[in-house]
Amino acid sequence: MTKRPRTLTAAFVRTVGRPGVYGDGRGGRGLSLRVHRTLDGRITKTWRQRVRIEGRLTSIGLGPYPEVTLAEARRKALDNSRMVRLGRDPRGRGVPTFAEAAERTIRLHRESWKAGSPLPEQWESTFRLHTASLLDKPVDRITSADVLRCLSPIWSSKPSAARKARHRIAAVFRWCIGRNYRPDNPVDRAVAALPKANGNGPRHHRALPHREVAGALRSIRRIGDESPAALCVELIVLTAVRPGEARDARWDEIEVDAARWTIPAARMKAGREFVVPLSTGALGVLERARALSGKSPYVFPSRTGGPLPTKAPGSLLRRAGVASTPHGFRSSARSWMAETGVPAEVAEACLAHVPRSQVVQAYQRSDLLERRAEVLQEWSEYVTRR
Repeated sequence: MTKRPRTLTAAFVRTVGRPGVYGDGRGGRGLSLRVHRTLDGRITKTWRQRVRIEGRLTSIGLGPYPEVTLAEARRKALDNSRMVRLGRDPRGRGVPTFAEAAERTIRLHRESWKAGSPLPEQWESTFRLHTASLLDKPVDRITSADVLRCLSPIWSSKPSAARKARHRIAAVFRWCIGRNYRPDNPVDRAVAALPKANGNGPRHHRALPHREVAGALRSIRRIGDESPAALCVELIVLTAVRPGEARDARWDEIEVDAARWTIPAARMKAGREFVVPLSTGALGVLERARALSGKSPYVFPSRTGGPLPTKAPGSLLRRAGVASTPHGFRSSARSWMAETGVPAEVAEACLAHVPRSQVVQAYQRSDLLERRAEVLQEWSEYVTRR
C-alpha cells in the first residue's frame, strides 16, 4: 500500500487508490484530495478546499484529478486564501437577494398549487410583513441572527403567523441550498434559540453534549468490556445510525475495502436502502468485532449466535455510568455537525433523514455519500482523539 506522506506529493496523488480524504499538511490551506470508489469499481479523485468565509466553514471544489494537478490545486488554494483574507468570496458567483430567492421559490411552488390559489399572495404577504430586513440582503450573507430578529416579535404573540413565516422562510433557504447559493438553512439555528412551545411536545432521548462523547467512549473501555454490546455502542457513536440498525448488522452488508456498509431497505425506518460510509474509527471497531463474532452472520451476535438483544447497548451504558441512551448519540453527532458548520442537508443525510421538502428532493439528486464520508471521518477523529 502506498505510504501517505505528511504533505501530498505528485507521486502519491498519482498512485493512491485507497478511498479516503488526504490532506495537504498543516500548510496546505485546507486543501485535500478526495479518493472515491464508484459503484462500478472505478477510482475517482477530486480536489476540495475548506476555508472560513464570514465565520462559516465552506467546502470549495477545485476540480478533478488529473485535469487539475497537485501544483494547480495548490495555486488555486493559495488564490482562494488570499481572497478570503481580503474579505472576498472566492466562489465569485452571482448570489440573489432574499427577495429574488423568495420570488423564485414561489414561482417553483406555483406549479403544484391549484389555479387561482391564494397561496402566492399569502407567501408574498408573509415576506413583506415579517422579512423586510432580509429582502435586500444576498442570501449567502444572511445569518441565523438575522432570521431570529424576524421571528422573535411574533413567535409568542402570533404563533400561527410565526409558524407560517418559519415554514416559508425555510423553504426559500432550501431553494438556495439546492442551487448552491449557501450550504445551510439559518432557520434551524434561529428556531433553536427561540422559547420552546408549551404542551405535549415530542419526548427526546437522553443525549450527551458532543464534547462529552469522547469521555463516554473512554468510560466504556475502562470497564474492560470488549463485548459485542460495547463494540455495538462504539459503532452507533461513530456512524450515527439507529441502535436497531447497528444491533442487526450482518457481515454480508459490510464492504471493508470500499469502506461502506449498505443497510437494506427492510431494516431502515424510511424503507429505503442506505449506504453508511465507514470512517477509520468505524473500520477499527469492525476489525475488533470480527474476532468475536465467530461463524455468526451478525456483526454483534448474542451468546446464541443471533442478533444482539434490544436492551444490551443501553444496559452497557448504564454499567459504564454514561448518561445517554444509545439513540441519544445521534443527537450528539447532529449538534456537533450544526456547531461545526456542516450544511443542514448533509447533516440530515448522515442521519438517514429523508427530506420532506419537494424543493430539496428536486435539487438534491445524490445521497451525498462523498460529503457524508468526510463528515463522519471528522466526527470519528473528534470523538476518539482525546
